[in-house]
Amino acid sequence: MFFFIIRRIFQTIPVLILVTIVTFILIHSAPGGPFDQERKVSPDVLKHLNARYHLDEPVWQQFGRYVGNLLQGDFGPSFKYPSHTVNDLIAAGFPVTFELAFYAILFALLIGLSAGIIASLKPNTYLDYIPMSSAMLGICLPSFVLGPLLLLVFGIWLQWFPVAGWGKIPGDKILPSITLGASYAAYIARITRGGMLDVLLQDYIRTARAKGLSTARILFVHALRGGITPAVSFLGPAIAGLLAGSFIVESVFQIPGIGRFYIQAAFNRDYTMIMGCTIFFAFLIVIFNLLADVILLLLNPKLRQEVIGGR
Repeated sequence: MFFFIIRRIFQTIPVLILVTIVTFILIHSAPGGPFDQERKVSPDVLKHLNARYHLDEPVWQQFGRYVGNLLQGDFGPSFKYPSHTVNDLIAAGFPVTFELAFYAILFALLIGLSAGIIASLKPNTYLDYIPMSSAMLGICLPSFVLGPLLLLVFGIWLQWFPVAGWGKIPGDKILPSITLGASYAAYIARITRGGMLDVLLQDYIRTARAKGLSTARILFVHALRGGITPAVSFLGPAIAGLLAGSFIVESVFQIPGIGRFYIQAAFNRDYTMIMGCTIFFAFLIVIFNLLADVILLLLNPKLRQEVIGGR
């Protein structure tokens, strides 16, 4: 297992290098610059601004300077917030974004696993059709549609929950967490149903039923471990997607997370902030995928033997 993790870590390095190169080239290929939308400044001031942030250097030289700082863990200064570095802004916004993603994945797991298990136990009945139809609806509704709808119904019409903010008013974390986790709950429900149906048709499950074991014992002792394996493999990219996909939800509910800085950086051509956020989220994606693979190997001895034992 140790060598598997080390090998996977080394496999992530080319991915991060490619993300860095492609993002840098795309940002600098776009027309305009980070100071084009500022109020009119004299050519001398603009020249000094470009010199301060090394934007007057050739692109290859800027890239070499950025990579040199990146290897030291420095994402550089923010063009939009001159008194802050990108590291400061990420450190300030990431805890909020991570907390939002944590609540969203809890919601997704609770609803998704429950719906998928119930549907697999009663296939082709209303206990299957209703959860799966709801899951399909959750997949079809993007967060930028579901968020305003929840705000309108539960925030404005019924006034059950606050319409904005994070951690200041009781209940202000509920609607953002549901908005962000709804589509992932739908995917988990459908994946869990498929996995559980496959397991429930296995011979050892029939044997357990023939022995007269209770449904609860068959489900929780024999079937659940194998049935949720596909859902576990989905968790890695799902958690990474929750972190990266929280930008829209943070904008809708005015949450002070890292997504707010990312969106503002995109509009303001804040090169270093865009680079920092992109590399940071790429790092999180590969880490969470690695964790999902490790958990999958721990849950599936046969797969562990194939992946590790064959080496």
